[in-house]
Amino acid sequence: MTSPIAWQKSSFSHGECVELAAVDGAIRLRESDDPGVVVNTSQYRLKALILAVKAGEFDDLR
Repeated sequence: MTSPIAWQKSSFSHGECVELAAVDGAIRLRESDDPGVVVNTSQYRLKALILAVKAGEFDDLR
């Protein structure tokens, strides 16, 4: 029997947001309002994304 996934939301969340979970060495991401769609990535790729967001690399997306 497998354990349920422990999804985590940011403390900055006020409702619907991205949730993260660590499962078998991988990172899973999902939108809380569409929990059936899950993206799998690695810790290193997620860190690269977060650093890029903080650096403003996606500021021109609309």
